[in-house]
Amino acid sequence: MKTRKLTLIFALSAIVCSVFGQDYTFKVLANKGSNEVKSGDTWQPLKTGATLRENDEIKLADNAYVGLVHKNGSPLEWKKAGNTTVKVLAQQLKTGSSVLNKYTDFILSSNSAEAKKNRLSATGAVHRATETAALTLIFPDKNKPEVYNNTAVVNWEDAKASGPYVVSVLNLFEEEVMTIETPEKSVKIDLADPKLAAESNLLVEVYSKADKKVASKQHMIKRMSPAEKENIKKSLGEIIGEVNEPTALNKLLLAGFYEENNLIIDAIAAYEEAIQLAPDVPTFKEAYDEFLLRQNLKK
Repeated sequence: MKTRKLTLIFALSAIVCSVFGQDYTFKVLANKGSNEVKSGDTWQPLKTGATLRENDEIKLADNAYVGLVHKNGSPLEWKKAGNTTVKVLAQQLKTGSSVLNKYTDFILSSNSAEAKKNRLSATGAVHRATETAALTLIFPDKNKPEVYNNTAVVNWEDAKASGPYVVSVLNLFEEEVMTIETPEKSVKIDLADPKLAAESNLLVEVYSKADKKVASKQHMIKRMSPAEKENIKKSLGEIIGEVNEPTALNKLLLAGFYEENNLIIDAIAAYEEAIQLAPDVPTFKEAYDEFLLRQNLKK
């Protein structure tokens, strides 16, 4: 009798997990346009964060966009106007990695209304502790300087001057090893450049070309040790097969991966790429802005 009861309990548990744990086919990560979803007989606006089930139907407007992640971890961008069933969308995919759902959930939870409310309650305001320097870099401070890849995107805010600007990259002896002049308030630094490749740690500062006293504070870029890099490479290897194509949705998922691993410099680069790949989809810019606020990188 006891054995029968245990068997019944396990069977019921399996059913509950099946019904409630896998009761969706896709999650919506990004959305642009007056798109709709029909569950049963009712059409409703499609929203970021929604879950879609196999028997649902979606309707995309002209020039619309939807970024989805399947329950098996596979991402899918869909731009075809008109009606499509979720079942048909699922047929577009190969078998994916369920590990990717960890970062899908991280992105959705980090950008939810509740998360924004909690962030505002914790900080008491929507701004970072402003630097006293004339230029403010939108870049991680000394607590999170590590970088995995070879790209660092440096942005800045300037209340006292206009361009052109000079981006100065120094070694730890504060010897200048590279300068980049730009009229913009953003620059991409190639860490694989021969001038920088031999340096394990770098310092970055920005100043006005017209007045060198109008300058930012120095921020550090620290390459990961071989052992640390190998650990990240191993974790990234679990999902890279699903996100290796250069799509905006894949870059968003990579940004989530990097942020959860405290690789803020890499996350910035991934968000920047997502926006470049889909500049007309507001979800990516909104997610980037929330990330910057969440990490206290921007007012």
